[in-house]
Amino acid sequence: MLRNTVFAFGFIVAAAPAAKAHDEQALANAPAGDPYVKVSDVLPLPEFIPGLGTLFVDPATLPAGPFLAYDRDGRLSATIYMTPLDDLQSGTSFDGLNIGSHTVSSTDIYYNAGHPGVDKPHAHVVLFHDENAKDRLAE
Repeated sequence: MLRNTVFAFGFIVAAAPAAKAHDEQALANAPAGDPYVKVSDVLPLPEFIPGLGTLFVDPATLPAGPFLAYDRDGRLSATIYMTPLDDLQSGTSFDGLNIGSHTVSSTDIYYNAGHPGVDKPHAHVVLFHDENAKDRLAE
């Protein structure tokens, strides 16, 4: 498990310089707009997931994302990647992933056993976009 977490962390650090930003102003507030869809509108998930917020994703970028996470006030708070462990272990690279904002105050990486939309065990890589974002998404 620790090996997988270290691998996922190395992956995101290596990919960070290649990450592209969308129009940050356009994504600053929900809804994200095309090509993003609200995850709860297309999958059996709640509209607001405590710890992750209200998620939007471009279906063409699944499974990795980015998933754009908005707080209850519709403010972009985090960019989340969901990278299947099987894919990482078999050598799949997720290069050039977009980010919602260039401002990142902290990053969490943790294991998830799977859920609708990303059914396989995977790593969540969460880039928080300001110091209070994690608290806002928890509520």
